[in-house]
Amino acid sequence: MSDDDEFTPRLGRQRQQGGKRARRYLGRVVGAAIRSAEKGSIRSRRFDGSRIGRGASMGRLLSSRDRFGGLRARRAVVKTRLVRIGTEGMPAARAHLRYIQRDGVTREGAPGELYSAERDTADGKAFLQRCDGDRHQFRFIVSAEDGSEYPDLKPYIRRLMTQMEADLGTRLDWVAVDHFNTAHPHTHIMLRGVDDTGQNLIIAREYISHGIRERAAELVTLDLGPRTPQEIEARLRHDIGEERMTAIDRRLIRSMDADRMVTSVDRDPFQQSLRAGRLQKLASMGLAESVGGGRWQLAEDLEETLRMLGERGDIIRTMQRELTARHLQRPWLGRSLFGAGETDPEPVVGRLIARGLADEHSDRHYLLVDGIDGHAHYVDIGRGDAVLPIPEGAIVRVTARRMEVREADRVVADVAVANGGRYSVDLHLRHDPSATQAFAETHVRRLEAMRRGGAGVEREADGTWSIPADHVDRAAAYEARRHREQPVEVETLSARPLDQLREADAATWVDRELASQSPLPIRDAGFHCARPDRRGRTRQLSRSRPLLCGRSHL
Repeated sequence: MSDDDEFTPRLGRQRQQGGKRARRYLGRVVGAAIRSAEKGSIRSRRFDGSRIGRGASMGRLLSSRDRFGGLRARRAVVKTRLVRIGTEGMPAARAHLRYIQRDGVTREGAPGELYSAERDTADGKAFLQRCDGDRHQFRFIVSAEDGSEYPDLKPYIRRLMTQMEADLGTRLDWVAVDHFNTAHPHTHIMLRGVDDTGQNLIIAREYISHGIRERAAELVTLDLGPRTPQEIEARLRHDIGEERMTAIDRRLIRSMDADRMVTSVDRDPFQQSLRAGRLQKLASMGLAESVGGGRWQLAEDLEETLRMLGERGDIIRTMQRELTARHLQRPWLGRSLFGAGETDPEPVVGRLIARGLADEHSDRHYLLVDGIDGHAHYVDIGRGDAVLPIPEGAIVRVTARRMEVREADRVVADVAVANGGRYSVDLHLRHDPSATQAFAETHVRRLEAMRRGGAGVEREADGTWSIPADHVDRAAAYEARRHREQPVEVETLSARPLDQLREADAATWVDRELASQSPLPIRDAGFHCARPDRRGRTRQLSRSRPLLCGRSHL
């Protein structure tokens, strides 16, 4: 054994610690660690179809052409929305199909015509039956630049969908409706979320973000030809005076330094005239300031302000279109955007003039209300399913929803702090002996609503709730998200129009106003015809008194 334990070490020359082999080995270790971290980050990243989705490589290839497309290529806008269908989404899909076929969207003002790849008149009911059971559905809005020059958009859309089939490597099942009721003709496309083998259709993010738009722009350029220099110059000169975000603004933003400084100087004389003219316009709007020497400083809120001004311009055009279609004359000062610039606006009562889509991509709706205050009000009501259908002519009250953290959220946070980040009814009652069982259960219902809304609270297997330390902040973010989806409450005061209430043999909104100790103030403008005529209505009620017994409110 002693022989086995004996050895004679031979010490060689000490190697250089920074030798090439050592550095190569260190590099391999660092590289492996980086690759491992990247794999971990990919697993934790939200799924977007980039690895297994169809069209990923084509989307990347087409996106590389964005910066080289040049000014002469015609443009197209494509908005994409992925909608979950499952077992509960079919009613919304039916409602969307009805909406895109609504009256007044064709050039002749007729209802929209549903078509498909093979048929000029598609069967919407059959399409929805095929969609029943699908996991998801894609909805596109395609708007080609100068789309008004197409006598018929159907061939263009069919070629686009055929090209998408080639790019994605599968047949596509879709229907579409062309709309000509706005300044820019556009097409609504509903695409089933399955491929030609019946499997879920997964489209890569790159193709959705860039590929479809590039294909749409490519086709319109082939059809109408590249933009002429005269067209390009006229468009850019028109942008100088626009009160919205323009291509000139985007170039200015890209060229500004860390202090938001830009210069009006450009090597191209035409581009210099555009920059100088646009900077003068921005200065008149308070969004840029000259500091001398041809240098300008852009305002911090430039992008947000221009975006809001663009949206306001769209709203003004929408109001004008709806009022004109109904032969209603309202002065410009008698038009308002409900809640604009106000933290707690007064409720609006009036006659519903119209309901429509404020943003067809995100399914945000609006109401146009002819108020008793003499103003026509544009009301953003958020998601379309947040407000039930209301007939035109109905009398409604619109109230802004408060966006604030509830007291229940603070109570839950206090109980959780005292109990190691946990909440339950029992823990609540021990924490506050004066609380009742029913009161504590309302907090559980609040937590359940937040859990379904993805606010970060989780219910454990033992029935307790895991409450994060920033629970109140998460509750505020949850309320802000709900407020964006449903910013107002809409109450129907009378489903019947005003002219039918005057002779109604029942108690109506007019009667409640007549009997009220504090009736609503009604101006002699706009909705002035809603002013109750006490003597005339009293005579009508006296004649109909026998019929009023047992009649409910309208």
